[in-house]
Amino acid sequence: MTAPATTRQATDVTALSVETTPLDDVRQLIPFIDAHHPLLWIRKGEGIAGIGEALRLEFSGPDRISDASAAWRATVEAARVTDAVATPGSGLVAFGTFAFADESAATSTLIVPEIVIGRRGSTSWITRIRPLTQPDSAEGSASSAAPALPRPTAFGDEYRLTLLPGRLGKDGYRQAVTAAVARIREHDLSKAVLARDLRGHLPLESDIRRALVELALGYPECWTFAVDGLVGSSPETLVRVHHGTVTARVLAGTISRGTDAASDHDAAVTLASSTKDQQEHRFAVASVLDALRPHSADLDASDLPFTLKLPNLWHLATDVAGTLSDGASSLDLADALHPTAAVAGTPTPDALALIRELEPFDRGRYAGPVGWVGGDGDGEWAIALRCAQLDSGGDLTAYAGAGIVADSDPERELAETTMKFRPIVEAFG
Repeated sequence: MTAPATTRQATDVTALSVETTPLDDVRQLIPFIDAHHPLLWIRKGEGIAGIGEALRLEFSGPDRISDASAAWRATVEAARVTDAVATPGSGLVAFGTFAFADESAATSTLIVPEIVIGRRGSTSWITRIRPLTQPDSAEGSASSAAPALPRPTAFGDEYRLTLLPGRLGKDGYRQAVTAAVARIREHDLSKAVLARDLRGHLPLESDIRRALVELALGYPECWTFAVDGLVGSSPETLVRVHHGTVTARVLAGTISRGTDAASDHDAAVTLASSTKDQQEHRFAVASVLDALRPHSADLDASDLPFTLKLPNLWHLATDVAGTLSDGASSLDLADALHPTAAVAGTPTPDALALIRELEPFDRGRYAGPVGWVGGDGDGEWAIALRCAQLDSGGDLTAYAGAGIVADSDPERELAETTMKFRPIVEAFG
């Protein structure tokens, strides 16, 4: 692969050549991606996989998402695109991941791969991307005699990773929840989401694709992702834009699955009738509707949430849908939505202040937007949940949080975070 071009400013634009051609049906995307630096976005076996880096854009600070949106528009305007497939995810695309907090030390990134392999329904495709200043090569040119599809590679050796308490252990988390409940009862604060962390170290040269396969197979209804070392399977769609339609799925309120059919049904009923969880869910839905209404005149959401079944737990869920009325891109909407009440709290500024006070770590990209954006502004963005960040030295940090309201019980909230750690613990363990 060629060396990636890098820029941090919208005014410093790299012009790209982009060519998408159809492929015979590609059933598995994960075997094609890099074992140590994977780029992936799939759900139910469909999505996109990236190889290499043609362009990396980096951002930070309170305007990181709006800066990324402006830089992406400039990149799109300068690109020369040939797209014979014309489906969401074909043509020019970038994978993205953004820090949760304005003051985070974590870099927010958009990455344009050298090669994108995609699958949606019965359609598969390959996109090759290079800087216009870089000449065609025998390997990189779609018109050359080179194979249309890179070779998949065998998975590396199996490994097992033990995740241990990080900066905020179980006792510390109980204390933080207790402090948050007291603050909520004493002040004009309705909800705050508090997270804790687990940490581990991956063996040298571990194949991250093994964990991604476990996540994709174990949680097919979730968005399984890998972007710049952030890996996970998120059940929550922050925003999705396809051909002028905007959709979102709001999750807030959680209970563990039952051990048999009867207890599982009882768990779902308990969640649906829980005053605490219904209250938490209303806050989350309201924050999404308030953020999207300026961009959609016909925004609609169901009156009552439904129970969403995942392999290890039930969620209260509400789907939101509407038609875009102002030409906003998926990145613009991610900027408008972040952070939602589902991952921050209500009112948001007060909740963020309490999170900074009670969480003894930088969340990094946990609970920030993760997904992809296309050249036409379409895209799919999830909230980075059920995830872990892997650094270049092999250190891995996983995060899980729970929404705290006035009648929260510290032991129950701790148990909820344990449930939410399960996808990552089992994928790497």
